[in-house]
Amino acid sequence: MTAALPNDSKPKLTPAWTVIFFFTSIHLVALLAFLPQFFSWKAVGVAFLLYVITGGVGITLGFHRCISHRSFNVPKWLEYVFVVCGTLACQGGVFEWVGLHRMHHKFSDTNPDPHDSNKGFWWSHMGWMMFEIPAKQDIPRYTKDIQDDKFYQFCQNNLVPIQVVLGLILYAFGGWPFVIWGIFVRLVFVFHFTWFVNSATHKFGYVSHESDDYSRNCWWVALLTFGEGWHNNHHAYQYSARHGLRWWEVDLTWMTIKALSFLGLAKDIKLPPETALANKT
Repeated sequence: MTAALPNDSKPKLTPAWTVIFFFTSIHLVALLAFLPQFFSWKAVGVAFLLYVITGGVGITLGFHRCISHRSFNVPKWLEYVFVVCGTLACQGGVFEWVGLHRMHHKFSDTNPDPHDSNKGFWWSHMGWMMFEIPAKQDIPRYTKDIQDDKFYQFCQNNLVPIQVVLGLILYAFGGWPFVIWGIFVRLVFVFHFTWFVNSATHKFGYVSHESDDYSRNCWWVALLTFGEGWHNNHHAYQYSARHGLRWWEVDLTWMTIKALSFLGLAKDIKLPPETALANKT
């Protein structure tokens, strides 16, 4: 395993109370799902469908592989669909998500990394979001390629209203059970599944490639996040649209990209060198 990289001394951080209130509220409201009056199998189905749309299409396919890394290109209208789906995951606006993720790769597992795994599992999982970390001030430097896009700006500035519109639609079709499960329960699951990529995949799993950090391939995170758990592969070849490089490293997002390519919607697909794919069969 790669030796630990040095960290600078940590300054005292100020709690981000708005973020703390937001995440606490989402989790508390989600607990209403345990009450019988808010349960229905249709509501569970809606939550699962929205988990796929927001976590799979929005975060994994859109915010991460398409926008953050530009590992493939799609028509602008489809990219905007990805942005809306990712915005509905409520993991911060698209500028924040992309900017902080690019910083993570540049400084992986060192002090400037927003969720440096050397600071502990809790920090890398969610603690880093609860404070006013210096990295947040540098987001504009890492998102210059998308900052001027008016649609991106609209989604960035209207994250909560967009979620409210979805909530109203769900209420119209299925009442409070659809809202509780389709919004709050779904958000909690997508939050933690995504955060496992920052925390668990820097603690658990195996290493296939040299990446100069603690990234690991973790099968159960890959299962929950549509292929994002093959994290060591990703850190070794950050530009690659494919994360699961061996035949048994199932990568549903890569399968989706191949389907989009077959339909003529995904182009300029970037892949690692053939040597990295030597063990794929």
